[in-house]
Amino acid sequence: MSSLTDVHANVLTQAQQRIQHDLLTALDAFSIPEPLKGAVHHAVMLGGKRVRPALCYATAAIKPNANFAAVRRAAVAIEMIHCYSLAHDDLPCMDNDLLRRGQPTCHVAFGEDTALLAGDLLQSMAFEILGSRLFDQGPAVDPSIVLKQMQILATASSKMVCGQVLDLQAEGKCVDQEALENIHRNKTGALISAAVMMAAVCVFEGTDQAIPKLREYAQAIGLAFQVQDDILDIISDTEVLGKTAGKDQQVDKSTYPALMGLENAQIYAKELHDQAFRALEIFGDSAAELNQISQFLLSRKS
Repeated sequence: MSSLTDVHANVLTQAQQRIQHDLLTALDAFSIPEPLKGAVHHAVMLGGKRVRPALCYATAAIKPNANFAAVRRAAVAIEMIHCYSLAHDDLPCMDNDLLRRGQPTCHVAFGEDTALLAGDLLQSMAFEILGSRLFDQGPAVDPSIVLKQMQILATASSKMVCGQVLDLQAEGKCVDQEALENIHRNKTGALISAAVMMAAVCVFEGTDQAIPKLREYAQAIGLAFQVQDDILDIISDTEVLGKTAGKDQQVDKSTYPALMGLENAQIYAKELHDQAFRALEIFGDSAAELNQISQFLLSRKS
């Protein structure tokens, strides 16, 4: 019999398989010269948890009559933005990381200039994918939905960049919890919220009471994701994480364990996940996949 953890992981595994296929299909639709093509594929196709696409799919599963082609495009677009952000975050002028997903980071493998341009290209490609008819098998999606998705993704991308600036400014400083949460609601939480909301606009009308509940869920899980990341940087190791463990302490980053202690940070992560679960109660069993992803994230080791 599968364990509960296996059930939670299975939802993510299925999402990973789907997004790997769709990302490759999307990348193949573009003509990119080498070595830029190799760098883009390196940044995108090395795997990862694929949490943001999984959240897109799981949100659409609440009401299966959604235009799933639009959801698939949203999943591809948001993962491209995420991968661009990682390629840029790893650069020497930012976090200066040498390892990502157990492999050399993009700038180590292809040089700083090409890694920078790969991130630039992925950002523009994400919006081109959203406005395309990739994956369509029926009528085109309502243009108003596409516009909403673009607005959600653009806003989240801007917030992510602002959060990164705030994060860099906080290194070596002792910031309070309000300031720390402002950093991470932007740097990490904005894209996670966008993953849910870009699918939600394909499923629900703007006036539906489901929208604020999904937003509440997404904001809680987005912050919880970062708290858990900070915890894993301390308690895990490089081989398991696929990136350099202990890096936060090396560069004196402001983190939740540094602010409130490891045990209290773990309690806070659980409280945030509980908030996320409560927000989904109105959906009943139809939100099972979102709940399973949340539980997986709480118990993840990498």
